[in-house]
Amino acid sequence: MRPFSYRAPATVAEAVAALAEGGPGARLLAGGTSLYDLMKLGVEAPSAVVDIGRLPELTGFDTSGPDELVFGACARMADVAEDAVLRAGYPALAESLAQAASPQVRNMATVGGNLLQRTRCGYFRGGPAFPCDKRRPGSGCAARGGLDRGHAVLGAGGACTAAYPGDWAVALLAFGARLDLYGPHGARTIALADLHRDPADAPHLEHTLGAGELIVRIRVPATAAGRASVFHKVRDRESFAFALASAAVVLALDGRGRVADCRIALGGVATRPWRAEAAERVVIGGPLTRESAVRAGEAALAGARPGSHNAFTIRLGARVVARALRTAAERSAS
Repeated sequence: MRPFSYRAPATVAEAVAALAEGGPGARLLAGGTSLYDLMKLGVEAPSAVVDIGRLPELTGFDTSGPDELVFGACARMADVAEDAVLRAGYPALAESLAQAASPQVRNMATVGGNLLQRTRCGYFRGGPAFPCDKRRPGSGCAARGGLDRGHAVLGAGGACTAAYPGDWAVALLAFGARLDLYGPHGARTIALADLHRDPADAPHLEHTLGAGELIVRIRVPATAAGRASVFHKVRDRESFAFALASAAVVLALDGRGRVADCRIALGGVATRPWRAEAAERVVIGGPLTRESAVRAGEAALAGARPGSHNAFTIRLGARVVARALRTAAERSAS
């Protein structure tokens, strides 16, 4: 049993102060679905836990605004996924949440916590028996030369090849979402695209938040193109499995049936949520056909670097992108 202190602040400002008082060993508790798991495995051993899961400032969300959708960081994934406005006008966002984890987890997990879940593989979870530069910097990587079937093929040139596990961030990336943050130095806003770091030579540093800084809310620009959006995910089983490959597509067609705008983001195949700009350029300006969708999928995975057991995800990822594009085009035409 490892003792730790517990605080349940009444405001975001109090939460930031409690994190500062707790020092480097303090951890935030929102839904707890990730932190509890890592504590039981011995990967996380916080000296202080700061519970923000019930702060009124963080638990609400609003999808009725004309300019943007706003999600408090501690809104529950299940509640957001069932929102009628989101399901009708931004299906990729709702689908990315509905296909994550299991119903029990979604009922507890928060949308902000989901963005900050640890990028992890079986060796990371396996404990001291396996070297892991993410868990203990400088110890090595058991996945190199080991079992890497579910590891990344994009962004995998650094010290860690574990694939980013989340779905929500992939969909948010396709919509150009922004994050409101609050920390010891006050408030600031960043693009969701700037939240997650490349593993490079410091895989234990997974995001760009400052010490004691937390996500307050997520903002998504309102767009009519959201109605034709889609999140497509392929995984080993229907529930409670990370993506082997996923794609979020936001598509806008003009009056002649040509692609006026397109944003594509990938999950499951990369070390962080991955924007596929080369694939977008393939389809923008022309009609969305089966052939152009296939070419876009191939462009999205160009430059992929497979390990020992995950080369199949390159072809799989390309097919997932093509399928998502064609589904988005069907939704746009309906």
